[in-house]
Amino acid sequence: MLLPYLQDELIEAGCDEAGRGCLAGPVFAAAVILPRNFSHDILTDSKQLKEKDRVDLRRIIEREALAFAVSMVDHLEIDRINILNASIKAMHLALEQLSVQPGFVIIDGNRFKPFQDIPYECVVKGDGKYYSIAAASILAKTYRDDYMLNLSTEYPDYDWANNKGYPTIKHREAVIAFGFTPYHRRTFRISDPQLRLPL
Repeated sequence: MLLPYLQDELIEAGCDEAGRGCLAGPVFAAAVILPRNFSHDILTDSKQLKEKDRVDLRRIIEREALAFAVSMVDHLEIDRINILNASIKAMHLALEQLSVQPGFVIIDGNRFKPFQDIPYECVVKGDGKYYSIAAASILAKTYRDDYMLNLSTEYPDYDWANNKGYPTIKHREAVIAFGFTPYHRRTFRISDPQLRLPL
């Protein structure tokens, strides 16, 4: 069972991103404010859930949240400012769009930059610890999956309908065979099977 809020006094938003390790497409981020008494039996890190469960949870989150927002930073900006900065920028953009101003923010991971003057705390593996971060991971993941599924109809050779832009063998082989699409991140190493993220 996940925890509701990290602290007890302020309205708290959870933030997470999706698509950081992809070779193509944008990075998405979400910010979610849930009621303090929110709970759900299967809500956890989106990577641990089946696609159908993520889709079902997205409807519940969007219905039950006090506020939520989803944003993206495209592949061109990722190449320009690097994936870490792009991920943080996407989270800032999501926070800016919230209809309710949070008094505190919790972020999945160990890196962030201050947003306005709102206090925050990074939580390693926070999407498996706090409902709001898990909810943000669900929204970021499902919105990004929808985006890549739509792109896959334009570029079917890269198998984005299945890999969503992640560096599978089939995806890397398609880049080697057919070249880059306009949506590929040029600063990411394509052919290395031990792909490492640039920081």
